[in-house]
Amino acid sequence: MLTSLATDSSKILIIDDDITSILLLKNILKGQGEVFFATSGEDGLSRVQSNLPDLILLDADMPSMNGFDVCAVLKADARSAQVPVIFVTSYSDIESETRALQLGAVDFITKPFSPPVVKARVHNHLLLKQHIDALHVRATVDGLTGIANRRAFDETLDMEWRRAARRQESLALLLLDVDYFKRFNDQYGHPAGDACLRAVAQVLASVAQRPGDLAARYGGEEFAILMPNTSREAAMDIAESLCDKVKALAIPHCQSDVASHVTVSIGVYSLTAPCTDHSIRFTKCTSVKQRFACEEGADILVKAADQGLYLAKSSGRNRAMFGMIGNDN
Repeated sequence: MLTSLATDSSKILIIDDDITSILLLKNILKGQGEVFFATSGEDGLSRVQSNLPDLILLDADMPSMNGFDVCAVLKADARSAQVPVIFVTSYSDIESETRALQLGAVDFITKPFSPPVVKARVHNHLLLKQHIDALHVRATVDGLTGIANRRAFDETLDMEWRRAARRQESLALLLLDVDYFKRFNDQYGHPAGDACLRAVAQVLASVAQRPGDLAARYGGEEFAILMPNTSREAAMDIAESLCDKVKALAIPHCQSDVASHVTVSIGVYSLTAPCTDHSIRFTKCTSVKQRFACEEGADILVKAADQGLYLAKSSGRNRAMFGMIGNDN
């Protein structure tokens, strides 16, 4: 007997140019989750980007773009790399199966297939995916606030900077600190301090709503918001809005020197790298004032936002300020 899945909300994508095979698989997988399909490799990749599945059933032999090429693209993209891929194909030779597994597929089923075998293997891989996702959440979510933790922030910063550099787009970072938080804890106690941090985290989460945005607990009473393709002006507007939203929480803070309620200070920076090399190791940027190597951009972004946070604190707190690096004005 199969162990029940924890949820029936799993999304299964079938990529196959044979409609008969798609309909047969869809019928076999009834009750396993939402099943959708694509009839070409290109369409399949597009559907993955718009609606990330939990598992992909992939045919190897398709015109234009075959399944092996599709699998290679999926595994090269950080967003889809962890989605399990099962080849369901008429190929039965060892070379094809080996190639599929070396590309990162988790299973290889030969047509004509046995419906009970397909159902069992799909079920097992979905169950394994759920366990892996649960472990990932535990590893990347801050236990107190429920938003991303520092590990998730560091990983996302590196990925988003590389993406921004390839696309020659801006990447903005907001570093936020709760003003006089140690005094708050001393006055009201740690349970109240924890509740305060959770409330501030929820404000950040409500702002970081676009695809790619990330709200994270950076450490202690510090938080961060990473915002791809966000200009200096837009980042400052968001930071000032955050200051207002935290004030609106109206959490009493009688030990603060700037207000009778909890406030925050925010450092802001937005960086654009006009890199032209699309390889993993980027070329040196020469058309920006700072003239830094692109691979150093993530560190510079953090340093600049941290300088903005320092300026916000030294200027009286309860405000947002833009950092400066090199000859930046």
